Formats: sequence, structure tokens, C-alpha cells
Amino acid sequence: MSSLHKAVMLIAAAALLCMPTTAAADTTVKAKLVEQNHSGASGTATLTALGNGQLKVVIHSRGLVPGQPHAQHIHGSAGGGHFGCPTLKNDKDGDGILTNEEATGEYGMIFLALTTRGGATPQDGLDVSRMPVADAHGRLDYERTFSADMVPQGLIAHLSAVHVVQHGIDVNHNGKYDVAALGVSTFAENLGISGVPEEATDPASCGVIQGAGAAHPARHGVETGGAPPSRPNALLVAAGAAALALDAAFLFSRWRRRTTSDG
Repeated sequence: MSSLHKAVMLIAAAALLCMPTTAAADTTVKAKLVEQNHSGASGTATLTALGNGQLKVVIHSRGLVPGQPHAQHIHGSAGGGHFGCPTLKNDKDGDGILTNEEATGEYGMIFLALTTRGGATPQDGLDVSRMPVADAHGRLDYERTFSADMVPQGLIAHLSAVHVVQHGIDVNHNGKYDVAALGVSTFAENLGISGVPEEATDPASCGVIQGAGAAHPARHGVETGGAPPSRPNALLVAAGAAALALDAAFLFSRWRRRTTSDG
């Protein structure tokens, strides 16, 4: 494991340990995935804490972009204050589309990348070669059990305080991610990387966890809910943001190399 991987895992673990413990006794929690950006996507996500610190994740979703990879993650807040999914109130520029930057203010940082194989750190979060691909009808059925050494410390104890996000939308309905619809990803551009379609990084669905350990069910749909926010640790938030910027730069570089070689 590289020093960068270790640093990212430590930051994610520290962020989780800052969150109020509400799900230590849970074995299974579930989230209803609700569409974002009028994607038409919906589904369910089930997180099950197994013996020896393992975590089983099962996702069944529909209405995604057919034949395209969809990055998906377990998200949360370093300050423990987020327990919701974004709405158009988070659309800062009023263009009707929630970008990843706008939505991150609600669903927080990546704790676990829901890849199909290999690593699952935030650094693996947008490696499209290891993300599940929707079938020809836009269906995505995903199941993976993560070993204890892949699960960030504290995640099992905080399952009720996280949420699941899937990315990838098709605004111009041409069956693929392209720059013709929304241009290049502003998230990638802000990191100095060009050519990544905005469609590929924008959220398609999001679901808050509802289970026996959840402090409160979500209010007003999936907009708010959960335990009262704890006071954020500014150093953790800053460290997490810096680590994710490095991760994103690395991953978008891999994305660009992959799409170039495929093209």
C-alpha cells in the first residue's frame, strides 16, 4: 500500500471517528436511492456488517445510463453533520444541474469506493475500469463483500450516519457521457484536468441510510434528517479536502488515458 493510500485511509478513519456513534449495534441498514438531476435513476442499497469487520454492500438500481460505468461511493461528513442528499437548493448557479461540487456540500467526502474489484479507498473512487456498468436497459445490480482491512476504521459503527451516491447522467439522451451536453467537468477543470465530461461526474442517485440505528428518518424526502450536527473539526475537513483533490487528480488522469486509448 502506497503512502498516499495510507494517508487517505487514515483521513477517512479519522473523519468517521469524529461522527456520533449511532449504529454500533446494527447489522443491516438500507437506503432508498432517489434520482438526482432528473436522471430517472432509483433503487435500493443495503449495507450489512458481517463478522470480523467485513461489510457487504448490495445495490439494485434502475434508470441509469445504459452501457456506461457509474462511479458509486459511501459518503459522509468529516464533521459528522451531513445526513442528507442534495436538492436543487444546492444548485448555486441556478442552471438546473447539480454538479459534483455543489452536491458535495451535502453528501460529504468519500469513505468507501464501491468498486467491483481491487481497492476501495477514496483514491479508487473514479476508476471507471473498476466501477459497475449499467446493462442495456439501465439496470445495475451490484454485490460485494469488503474485507475488514478494506473497511475504514469506524465505518461499521457509523453505518446509520452515511449515505450512498451513484454518479453519471445523460442530459442530452444520446446514450453516453460527452461534452456536448454540459461541457467538461468543472470539478476536473478546477484540478487542472481537461476533457472529462460533466455528465460523468454529476450525481445520478443518492440515498440516506434508514435502519434500526438511524437517529431519525429523513425529513422532507431525502433532504435532511439524522442526528444533530456535531462541531466540525476544521483541520480534518481541510485535510480531507486536500487528500480528495490529490485523489481526483490521479483518477481523472487515469480516466483520460483510458478514454484516449479506447477512442
